[in-house]
Amino acid sequence: MTFRHDLYSTVAVAAIAAFVVAALPEQGFAQRRGTPQAAPAVEIDKDDIGGVVRGPKGPEAGVWVIAETTELGTPRYVKSVVTDDQGRYVIPDLPVANYQVWVRGYGLIDSPKVRAKPGQIVNHTAVPAPNARAAAHYYPAIYWYVMMKLPPAKDFGGSSDIPKDVTREIWRQRMGNVDCVGCHQLGQEATRTIPAQLGEFKSGADAWMRRVQSGQWGDAMTSRLAGQLGGVPYKYFGDWTDRIAKGELPKHKPQRPQGVERNVVVTTWEWSTPDKYLHDLISSDRRKPTVNAYGKLYGSPEYSTDMIPVLDPKTHQVWTIKGEVMDPNMPLSLGPGHAAQVKPTAPSPYWGDRQLWDTRFNSHNAMFDDQGRVWHAASIRGRPNPDWCKRGSDHPSAKVFPLNDSSRQVAVYDPKTEKFSFVDTCYGTHHLQFGYDANNTLWLSGTGPVAGWIDTKVWDETKDARKAVGWFPFVLDLNGNGKLDEFTEPGKPEAGKDMRFNPGSGPYAVMPHPTDGSVWYTSGVFAGRPGFLRYDPKTRLSEFYAVPKEAVGLRGGDIDKDGVLWGSGSAGHLVSFDRRKCKGPLNGPQATGDHCPEGFTLHRYPGPSFEGYENGSAEASYYTWVDHHNTVGLGENVPISTANLQDGFVAFKDGKMILMRVPYPMGFYAKGLDGRIDDPAAGWKGRGLWSSSGDRTPWLNELGKGARPLAVHIQVRPNPLAK
Repeated sequence: MTFRHDLYSTVAVAAIAAFVVAALPEQGFAQRRGTPQAAPAVEIDKDDIGGVVRGPKGPEAGVWVIAETTELGTPRYVKSVVTDDQGRYVIPDLPVANYQVWVRGYGLIDSPKVRAKPGQIVNHTAVPAPNARAAAHYYPAIYWYVMMKLPPAKDFGGSSDIPKDVTREIWRQRMGNVDCVGCHQLGQEATRTIPAQLGEFKSGADAWMRRVQSGQWGDAMTSRLAGQLGGVPYKYFGDWTDRIAKGELPKHKPQRPQGVERNVVVTTWEWSTPDKYLHDLISSDRRKPTVNAYGKLYGSPEYSTDMIPVLDPKTHQVWTIKGEVMDPNMPLSLGPGHAAQVKPTAPSPYWGDRQLWDTRFNSHNAMFDDQGRVWHAASIRGRPNPDWCKRGSDHPSAKVFPLNDSSRQVAVYDPKTEKFSFVDTCYGTHHLQFGYDANNTLWLSGTGPVAGWIDTKVWDETKDARKAVGWFPFVLDLNGNGKLDEFTEPGKPEAGKDMRFNPGSGPYAVMPHPTDGSVWYTSGVFAGRPGFLRYDPKTRLSEFYAVPKEAVGLRGGDIDKDGVLWGSGSAGHLVSFDRRKCKGPLNGPQATGDHCPEGFTLHRYPGPSFEGYENGSAEASYYTWVDHHNTVGLGENVPISTANLQDGFVAFKDGKMILMRVPYPMGFYAKGLDGRIDDPAAGWKGRGLWSSSGDRTPWLNELGKGARPLAVHIQVRPNPLAK
């Protein structure tokens, strides 16, 4: 295992402006008026807004210019760009509407919003922030979150109130992408302060004890903090917000976008409703990214609602369709077996004791197939499995490993017919990805102790789940003979036999290999040993590679075209694993997780670190996806992670981190991403990354209560002024 402290840039900006507006002819030129040292001309088309941003010391490079309108089919449409080294900007391809345009950038405060429309030049004069507090208001959440103290090493191991079995690594994991930042961004204004509606408390610790009881996930948050962690986190969270309330400011300052980060164009649409959240969205088939070109996007609202938001990015219209279930009499997908409760544990400071989440469909994640159908990991019935899944069934998979229940299965939506069909799986589902075989096998995670799949060719021919669905337990080749033999239970090796592997909380991300037919997973995310897990359908044998101790843990991941794995580490690293680097045997009695440390490399994410944890960033990335086809514009085979504490995404390209921030509204937090090519011949305009805000509490972003989830499109143009 090796560390790489890669060069990186951070994206974010906040600028203020006075302005001059001048309507121009189509494809006209304009220079800043009344400026003795005017920047070179900015060229715009009739559907662009452009101009120059200058401050007291000259051009303002690397600041955002934001255009917002509420006049389209979406409740709110926003497009933002970054200025070049001469302070110039072009916001391209704006639909016809009236816009409010302003500047935001580090070291500045927001400018007054200027009314403008496409085809006009809008020049701005940036104004520095009057003080450090005003400047820090625009910093990404991570700069505030690292102000929270973590327990020193001496407090672990039973020497303090921290439970003896809680290690320093577990604590770091829980404060990062597995728990606290696994559902919310922490450090934005809404979480670094205590809502007044919660009432008065004797201490910050008491305030946090009450705060985390709010809503339909309050029971689980309380169980983690007060249960596993012994209530100790309340003290650290309370100290953090108390110090901020008294005026303490971040020690670190972000730098403005550099290099290719200035070429980023961010477009957002509001959709869904203010009281519901989304998990993610889907735009295309990752194997064939021209599928659904210029087509509609579909959200996955998980536990919040049955209503699936839909966006047509060509017309900017948004609406919903109701996710259907196989059993209309099934209970709500809330409570035991699910990651949400039916009723709030305690009233929310925003919504009171109202039950916001009310789903049965429970779509966690969706994927397009090559026919343009949308496959949802969704609940279609209650948890008890049909008899053909259980012991005594003649189903080939049930004979080997019977399964009694599953919380999610699969629903298929066909946009052409606008109808749902259902695939009843015996195992649970969470994420899903299509393989590269002739039968378009669909591989799923959330499957617990087994690898689970759907032969979609068989499904299309028969519509019979019993024939299309299969699963097999994870078995290590402990005797090293390269074939499946009789196997023992986990932790009970016997000479001459293989052994079943316990993946802890089970497969999380699922990653079919593009060429060799194997399927990989991130595993042990919530419980058990975290690492990468491999299943070979040909041999039905598995391999497991535990992440290095320094990585702490692992969340979402993907596989590149060369078979290298990439995952969002829990200690502020992009974790890569290359099986080809392994020097020792890949099977046998020693191949149980620690047999290939040389295959791992840790690449530090951008952003500051917690005190005492300087080897990694405090960034708590939720998911990593690899752009196989240059859908984003950074090249092929580029891993891109969600930057959940920095309002965007971070790409790893040529040994450097490239941060792509959504500047407005602050508080953007994503759980998934994919790419689509709408027109291969259209250059940067014909491709882009798609995502959605995934925070379980969308009202915690900059806009507050009333804010809706966002659909986000990120494009990388060849230069900051490309039209």
